[in-house]
Amino acid sequence: MSRHIKSGLIQMSLPLSEGEGSIEEIKEAMVQKHIPLIEEAGQQGVQILCLQEIFNTPYFCPGQDKAWYASAETVPGFTTERLAEYARKYNMVIIVPVYEKEQPGVLYNTAAVIDANGSYLGKYRKNHIPHTSGFWEKFFFKPGNLGYPVFQTRYAKVGVYICYDRHFPDGARVLGLNGAEIVYNPSATVAGLSQYLWKLEQPAHAAANGYFMGCINRVGEEKPWNLGKFYGSSYFVDPRGQIIAQASEDRDELLVTEFDLDMIEEVRNTWQFFRDRRPETYGKLVEL
Repeated sequence: MSRHIKSGLIQMSLPLSEGEGSIEEIKEAMVQKHIPLIEEAGQQGVQILCLQEIFNTPYFCPGQDKAWYASAETVPGFTTERLAEYARKYNMVIIVPVYEKEQPGVLYNTAAVIDANGSYLGKYRKNHIPHTSGFWEKFFFKPGNLGYPVFQTRYAKVGVYICYDRHFPDGARVLGLNGAEIVYNPSATVAGLSQYLWKLEQPAHAAANGYFMGCINRVGEEKPWNLGKFYGSSYFVDPRGQIIAQASEDRDELLVTEFDLDMIEEVRNTWQFFRDRRPETYGKLVEL
C-alpha cells in the first residue's frame, strides 16, 4: 500500500509597517494573517503543514535591538497551544517555528512539532547560528543543544533544519540517519549572495540522503531593517533532488503538493549512499 502524503508550506509577508504596533500587537497581527491560510490548508486536506522561520514576528536580526528579546516565548506554550487547536480540527501535523525562551537570557530559534491530534511531540533548536552583515543572530539566539531529532508523526517521520542550517550537509545527513522521511527547512532569506544556493543546497541534501524536503521562505520587505527583499520561492523537492512544486517570489501563499513516501525506498535501492558510507574515514569532520 502506497503512502501518499499531502503537505503544505506557508510563505508570508509582514502585515504591519514600521512604527505600527507593539511587539505583542505585531505578533498577533502575524498570527491573524496566517490563520486563513492555515484554515485553507486544513480544508484542502493537508496532512503536514510547515510555517516560516520565527513565523509570528518580523525577521528582526538585521538589527541588534534587545527589545525583541521580549518576543520570545516558552515552547510548548501559548502559540503552540493555539495552533494545536487547528491541528486537532483538521487532523493536521503543524510545524511551528518561534523565538523560544527557556529562561531569561537563554533564547533559541526553535521549531515545535505538533501532531495531528494536537499533541506536542517536541522541538528542534537551530544549531548553526550566523553572525554576519545583516544577520546578527548570535545577538538573539544560542546555538541549539537538542541534536537532530526526528519526530514520528501520524503520517511520516519528520525532521527540521532551520535556514542557515542548510549550508551544512552534516546535520542533513544525521537527519537521514535518524530516519527522517521529510525534512522541513523554515527560512528567512533575501535576494543576494545566497539566492542561487536556495535551489542548489536543499535538492542536494534530498538527493544525498534520499528524503523529501519542504523549504519555506518569507516574501516582501520588512522595515525598518531594510535588509532586502525576501524572495519566497518556497518549494518541495523529492529524494532524487527534483523540485516538484514551487511558490511565487512575491505573494503570500500556501503551497500544497502530494507525494508518495514509498519513493524513498525506491531511490535508496538505486543509490545506496547509506550502505556505501565510510564513517571510519571521516574523523576530520569532528576535529575541533
